Amino acid sequence: MNWIILIVAGLFEVAFAFCLGKAKESSGVETVYWYVGFLICLVISMVLLVKATQSIPIGAGYAVWTGIGAVGTVLIGIFIFKESAIFRRLFFITTLIASIIGLKIGFVVKSD
Repeated sequence: MNWIILIVAGLFEVAFAFCLGKAKESSGVETVYWYVGFLICLVISMVLLVKATQSIPIGAGYAVWTGIGAVGTVLIGIFIFKESAIFRRLFFITTLIASIIGLKIGFVVKSD
C-alpha cells in the first residue's frame, strides 16, 4: 500500500511542476491560481511522501519519488510545453525509469 502512496506522491510532484510551468506562461490573476495549485500539490506530495516512508526506507522512497517527478516533469515538458525531445534526453529519461524499477525490485527482493 505504501508503494501506491509513494507513486501518488510522485504524481503530485509532477502536478506541482506543471503548475509552475503554467504560472510562467500566464499573467494576472491566473498566475496566482497556478501558484495556489502549486502550493496545494506541494503540500499533498510532501504529506504522502512522509506517510509512504514510514515503512519504505527513506533512500529508496526518496529516490523513487524524485524519479517519478523527474520522468513525469520531462514528459509534461515534451508533450504539453513543447520542449525538445532529442535522443539524448529520451535516452537518459529511459535510464532513469530503469533505475526506478531497479530500486523497487531490489527493495522487494531484499525485504522478503
